[in-house]
Amino acid sequence: MRSLRAPLAPLLTALTLSLGACFNTPPRELPASPAPQPPVAAAPQAPDPDSVPDAIPRVEARSRFGNPPFYEVFGKRYYVLSSNVGYIERGVASWYGPGFHKIRTSTGEPYDMYAMTAAHKTLPLPAYVRVTNLQNGRTVVVRVNDRGPFVDNRIIDLSYTAAAKLDMVRNGTAFVEVRSIDPNGIEPPLVAAAAPTTAPVTPAPTATSAVPPPPASAPRASAPPANARAALFVQAGAFGDPANAQRLAQKLRGGDYGNVFVRDDQIAGRRMYRVRIGPVPNVAEFDRVVAALQRDGVQDAHLALD
Repeated sequence: MRSLRAPLAPLLTALTLSLGACFNTPPRELPASPAPQPPVAAAPQAPDPDSVPDAIPRVEARSRFGNPPFYEVFGKRYYVLSSNVGYIERGVASWYGPGFHKIRTSTGEPYDMYAMTAAHKTLPLPAYVRVTNLQNGRTVVVRVNDRGPFVDNRIIDLSYTAAAKLDMVRNGTAFVEVRSIDPNGIEPPLVAAAAPTTAPVTPAPTATSAVPPPPASAPRASAPPANARAALFVQAGAFGDPANAQRLAQKLRGGDYGNVFVRDDQIAGRRMYRVRIGPVPNVAEFDRVVAALQRDGVQDAHLALD
């Protein structure tokens, strides 16, 4: 289902306290509760999505708005990346549409549900990314000019047209790969983000203190292009020590997780032991497994390909 949001006014006062010091412009409308809502059909005058071309990557200056060092929403702190070069992430996409058409985005531009745009929590604005639907192989290029989605397990919020071109409007969500595009045409080795860059809220820095750095996370190995025929799994952890991997796998086998196994991979000459669950057939099962893992203390589970 599409990303969840609610009218901004009831949230503005509370959000101002946490966002005012770091957000140059009011954030776009955020969800008041995690209760899912069904997708809203596009207006009758919507253009044929297949007639709308992909966004064309071009060199743009970093936006004056929407690029603070960090910001906080619903008890989580998000650190804005200094660059999108080499970025790749796999997870669940959602979309947002008529209720937000023409409303200001985080860059200050009006949201156009019929344009090829998207929202992301940590990529610098603007940025260009290629989004691939891992369930059918469809691919689009979008320009990221907004923040969100602030819903668990959602990594990108697509415009209506981008979602339609990926054939995910009916279901509202889809498993996707988000891969950065360098407008200069330089294609460095791609590394995957282990998880969205979030952290528990900590006291805001004082005028004399430095802005806290984002949590360190070791990059994973270079990732090949997405393959829609590949099986999809939930990765609960990755370890250099096989005993640690087996210990976590044994713990999870005692729960309602289904197939739990340890995958042995060699990455850049180093052995890695990855604890995985699945394959997962759909987004609903992915959400269920991730929620159960969080209750068991595993906070950084993410989508993985076979």
